[in-house]
Amino acid sequence: MAHLNLTRRQILAFRRRVSALDERMPMGAQALRRAAWAGMQDSMPRAALLSLHARVEGVEPSTWEHPSLAQLWGPRYSAYVVPKRDFALFSLGRLPDNAKGRQRAEQMAELMHAALSGKMTDRELGRVIRVGNAMRYAAPTGTVAIRWDGARAPTVWTVPAPKIEPADARRGLARRYLHVFGPTTAESFARWAGISRRSGAEAFASLESSLLSVRSPLGDEWLLAEDEPEMLADEATAAPARLLPSGDAYFLLDGAERNLLVPRKDRQQRLWTPRVWPGALLVEGEIRGTWRRAQHAVRIETWARLSLEARDAVEAEAASLPLPGLDRPIEVVWET
Repeated sequence: MAHLNLTRRQILAFRRRVSALDERMPMGAQALRRAAWAGMQDSMPRAALLSLHARVEGVEPSTWEHPSLAQLWGPRYSAYVVPKRDFALFSLGRLPDNAKGRQRAEQMAELMHAALSGKMTDRELGRVIRVGNAMRYAAPTGTVAIRWDGARAPTVWTVPAPKIEPADARRGLARRYLHVFGPTTAESFARWAGISRRSGAEAFASLESSLLSVRSPLGDEWLLAEDEPEMLADEATAAPARLLPSGDAYFLLDGAERNLLVPRKDRQQRLWTPRVWPGALLVEGEIRGTWRRAQHAVRIETWARLSLEARDAVEAEAASLPLPGLDRPIEVVWET
């Protein structure tokens, strides 16, 4: 039986608050770690940089390379930027729980380690070992790191094996997911992490004493018990505008979870497109449209007319994007 009934408004306010989307944090290693608490997808070139910018003050084009951050092939083998000290959670925490999957990961890692000479691009390494994208299967061993700047092939190298058991790393990853995406379920965690439903269920079962059963608009779900006060806190003033990049954790949702964030089906289809997702336009705490960028032009599609104040806030946010290599100011193109 659910112990706590939660509304859509409470849940979205909680998620914005724990992700620092209502008010940016002062720059520093701790702020960067909090911004990357559930990792930052970086499959779209420099998406992670823009996710940082939405949450931390003073982000510059090079901030994604901060010493406190690292890159890897993370959940669902996508490129991710994660806190360096939490590298094991986002890698070893996804090690397959079946013998065949684990063997594939370990054998691929051994093959790569034997051929790696310092740092190599994945193309160079692929030519040596005659393997393409399948080398990503080695990532869950926790012994492969990457650097990808979005313009060239990623650089790959070996790192020491994490000194933590896979089950403990998976438990830590589940806590991260619960904090950023909560309330949620074990099945949703498994889909997000790209692991088996059994692994997801076992991770949640191991956290049972730390979880609180709640009823959300989507049904019975789980919340970290320590997050209850934050969930029930008074709602803060939402930021006037944020431009969230493709794959940002705030809208990295699937299935019924999307109904909570964007109730209208026609708008869901505009945000979660079949191919590359656009960015999400967050205005005063609600997703109110999408955006895309081509060089200096930021094209914004709104789902309803915005006030002049909101449009000004969006244009100011666009002008502040820490985009490298632009030779002219950002120009906002509006589509309604």
